[in-house]
Amino acid sequence: MLRAKMRVSEVALIKNDKGEIVSERVKLQAVYSNDPANENSKWTKWTPSANFDIQIDNPDAMNKLSSGHEYFVDFTPAA
Repeated sequence: MLRAKMRVSEVALIKNDKGEIVSERVKLQAVYSNDPANENSKWTKWTPSANFDIQIDNPDAMNKLSSGHEYFVDFTPAA
């Protein structure tokens, strides 16, 4: 497994022609800090750069990620 620590930089709501929210687009970036006293400096060492752009259409999964908050993203082999 590989773990990255990411920060949500943007959440954009996507609406249909009727103005109803049908999905959201979430942008995440790897956390970064050069300050050794900051916990995120260890993540900077191991994951210095990463960007994810996710579109979420499942209503049950929407509104789970909020701008400015940090999350762990785990990569586990599917097979």
